Amino acid sequence: MSDLLRKPHEPPMTRRYWAQTGGTLLLEYLVVRGRRGDGQHPGAGSRRMDAIIVRRGKREEIKYADEHSFPLKGRDVIIVQTKRRRLSLPLLGQALFSRDLVKKFCKPRSVCTVALCGEDDDVLRPIAERRGIVVEVDKRAAAPRKRAKPRKARSLARS
Repeated sequence: MSDLLRKPHEPPMTRRYWAQTGGTLLLEYLVVRGRRGDGQHPGAGSRRMDAIIVRRGKREEIKYADEHSFPLKGRDVIIVQTKRRRLSLPLLGQALFSRDLVKKFCKPRSVCTVALCGEDDDVLRPIAERRGIVVEVDKRAAAPRKRAKPRKARSLARS
């Protein structure tokens, strides 16, 4: 099952961000073709970015592109990693490593990395910014908080 189907709330968040930046939106862009692919990197898993926006590109949306179908070499790009919930370590790890992977395998002219989330985190944001990761909060996408179910009291007395 594709990531677009498993995480249906992420593409709308990404599209709202794209509406602000313009350019070409590449959803689920394949950067590393792993062991199940054409054998390019048999000792690695495949790596897809939630989205890459090509600055000053034609305004269109393309799904499941890769270096062969849409090369990034010499282009100015924005990598967008998206999570509906609060800014988190997993999201920041994705953003940080995504930048390195795109630079290594795609050779763009410039890279901006965005962690797009539903809620900010006052502790993690400054750390992200020190590492050159832009944090964007989509308040329309904040995940509803789960309510804890009341637990039934258990009796300690035995009859």
